Amino acid sequence: MEQEHTAGSAGHAETVPAQLAATTRAYGDRPALKYKVGGDWRPITWNEYRRDVLRAARGLVRLGVPAGAGVAIMGANRPEWFIADMAAIHAGALPAGIYSTSTPDQCHYVAHHCEAAVAIVESQGFLDLFLGIRDRLPHLRAIVLMDGAAEVDGVHTWEELLALGDETAESELEARMAAQQANDACTLIYTSGTTGAPKAVTLSHTNLLWTARRTKEAFEFTADDQLLSYLPLSHIAEQIVTLHGPMQVGACSWFAESLDKLGANLKEVQPTIFFAVPRVWEKMQAAIEAVGARNSPLKKKISRWARRKGLAAGYAEQRGERPPAFVGLAKKLVFSKVRVALGLDRAAICACSAAPISLDTLEFFLSLGIPILEVYGMSECTGPATFSTPDRYRTGRAGFAIPGGKLRIAEDGEVLMWGPNVFLGYYKNPEATAETVDSEGWIHSGDVGEIDDDGFLKITDRKKELIITSGGKNVAPAPIEAQLKTIPALALAAVLGDRKNYLAALVTLDPERLPSVAEEAGSPARTLEEAAACPILRAHFEKQIEEVNGGLARYEMIRRFEILPGQFTIEGGELTPTMKLKRRVIKEKYADAIERLYA
Repeated sequence: MEQEHTAGSAGHAETVPAQLAATTRAYGDRPALKYKVGGDWRPITWNEYRRDVLRAARGLVRLGVPAGAGVAIMGANRPEWFIADMAAIHAGALPAGIYSTSTPDQCHYVAHHCEAAVAIVESQGFLDLFLGIRDRLPHLRAIVLMDGAAEVDGVHTWEELLALGDETAESELEARMAAQQANDACTLIYTSGTTGAPKAVTLSHTNLLWTARRTKEAFEFTADDQLLSYLPLSHIAEQIVTLHGPMQVGACSWFAESLDKLGANLKEVQPTIFFAVPRVWEKMQAAIEAVGARNSPLKKKISRWARRKGLAAGYAEQRGERPPAFVGLAKKLVFSKVRVALGLDRAAICACSAAPISLDTLEFFLSLGIPILEVYGMSECTGPATFSTPDRYRTGRAGFAIPGGKLRIAEDGEVLMWGPNVFLGYYKNPEATAETVDSEGWIHSGDVGEIDDDGFLKITDRKKELIITSGGKNVAPAPIEAQLKTIPALALAAVLGDRKNYLAALVTLDPERLPSVAEEAGSPARTLEEAAACPILRAHFEKQIEEVNGGLARYEMIRRFEILPGQFTIEGGELTPTMKLKRRVIKEKYADAIERLYA
């Protein structure tokens, strides 16, 4: 008998393993995952997916992974990442994704902190990294290599992991799954804190399942939906959108070949739901504008006319008004062609989260008939705290409270969030948990905002000193600034990059140490003003900053810097009495210099 594929037909299980089992029963022969090999997209059905999850889970048990231990996962988006994550959960362990751009020290911190019994890595480069830190990981029993083989003790291929599972009795794994409860810890998401030391957000089965169901309901996921997985799976947003969300309804997640091939993959997959961070939308905007610049004068004129109509229509829709005349013609002449060119012609949902997006980019796509629906949240609330939907959105607003959750604004303007999506706490860090979640269960986001009469949230500022790049990376500036200050003659540094696609820095020099450093560099500069204008000294500091960059992750590197002709002082307003940077004052006071850094 033909199965009926409706939202929620997989049932509402209480644990992630139970949810996967229910989904597999309902959609077993349908594709769960698709990946590309030699130019062809190959499917993995839900039956095959769960079979390999169970095999890998039994393999982890055979390798000696205790219940409650960590399993570190490092690599690009691919079927093995999903299977490894789910296998760890089935085995009662805690999967902990590591960003593929992480340094050895950052990898060591995560793997050691989560007490990883096994590390599952994608390629030889990541294997070499873990082999270099293995001696400092006392809990690590084995390393599994997803792709390739290595003749090294304690290193197993992916196929060997699955084979170990085939040789292992099912009873122990079944016992571990049966013992799991809805509010048990299920996964760890490592996120940067203002001190720079990553904190492990502990999420329960309820956190993940409840949030995935609300996402499914808000975006009306069905088994026919197609999603493209390409953003880091270490990030909770990507996990909810392409790992846990589709599991609610039997939808299919396709794995992009790489970020560089995202444009080509979009055209091949034609996803029905597309989620991106601001930087991806910005790159798309730049590409469209570059093509438009090469158009004939007539085509440019038609495009400008169509975009005016599109923008007016987008705002009219939000107000519940009739669209202006000739919008249909604009769609036919321009909008439909742009959607096809981007691979978004089937996309009913185009969403954005992980970092603030500019109004310019939002209105650019709105003018092309592509409203970008903003989602706001954080790892501590399992991703989304607010949603925007096709029938309820406001351009420039971060959405409304996720159904079943609550939002409120504290007396000092801070955004507070409550709901079943609120995390269990920071792993091994009750002090930080108490600072983030109050006695009534409200998360204190660190963001300042306002809620309008229609319930839409607008973020207006940030209380905590955490940079979020346009690519969605969380960067704590203080540790980077501390490293920059180790450069001789560099007094203070202010790292920038909020909503930008790279980090930059304003630096000040120590007038007492400057002469000797300048002499060593062969520079005639002796005053701060002379130093700021001296190309020889600039080249000297450029080399020093590059050395600092060598110890940072790619997204933490300082790409550009400006030497200021003065100093940061308490009297000047840049420093507090305890010598901390007043970032808002610095941004306002040195706006021209900052503009040059991002010109």
